[in-house]
Amino acid sequence: MSYRLGVSLAGAVLAVGGLVVAGGMGSAVASPGTLLTTPTPSPTPTVACPPALPITGMVSAVTATSVTISYSMLLSPPCGYDPPIIVTLFASRFDAEQWLDPVAEAVSGPERNGTVTIDGLTPDTMYWYRFSASDTRDPYLISPVQTAPLSSCAATFVIDNRWSGGFLATVSVRNTGTEALDGWRVSWRWPGDQRIGALWNGVAESSGADVTVRNASYNASLATGGATSFGMLVWGGTAPGGITPTCTR
Repeated sequence: MSYRLGVSLAGAVLAVGGLVVAGGMGSAVASPGTLLTTPTPSPTPTVACPPALPITGMVSAVTATSVTISYSMLLSPPCGYDPPIIVTLFASRFDAEQWLDPVAEAVSGPERNGTVTIDGLTPDTMYWYRFSASDTRDPYLISPVQTAPLSSCAATFVIDNRWSGGFLATVSVRNTGTEALDGWRVSWRWPGDQRIGALWNGVAESSGADVTVRNASYNASLATGGATSFGMLVWGGTAPGGITPTCTR
């Protein structure tokens, strides 16, 4: 005697062996050992940022109470930033590294390359500056900047005589502070190819376009309101229309 067993469920027939699945609305056939799976979406690729500073900066000017920082935004998001940029000053490198207790900050304009000036600082003081932009703190650049000392002297530059290819000049130095002055330095920049051929009553510390002359041993000390001078013979180019020297201690 033989028996035949069949199972019918809602119009579907299951046959074991060939793995055939049939239904009323359609059918799917898979070979033995084949697993039907739903395709996995491809992941969004991660942007690989180049090993470069997104912002560069340098000190472009200082006074006794201000510093000016020049900046350049090299990269745009996601590897860089968009303007405006914020320059923040700290009293120490440790504070700058930890972003602790900022002492001052200033915000740039919309330029990707520009300058930021921070005022109201203490004369002759070291600070450390950092950048931030787009609500993101730049992790790389931490640099020092020092304000200039308070000026306690003033200098004037007068051309005494001139001729084709040279001139004679005198620089007067006056103590404008409230205490006696023991040593001074006068600096200026030539507008052309001028150069000092001879110098008296002073000692040249640097030459070229940027010149610095300090006191001689016998005219370093100046009482309050006291003055001295040094002279020079200058060659090259025409005599400048005017020189504005800077005097420091």
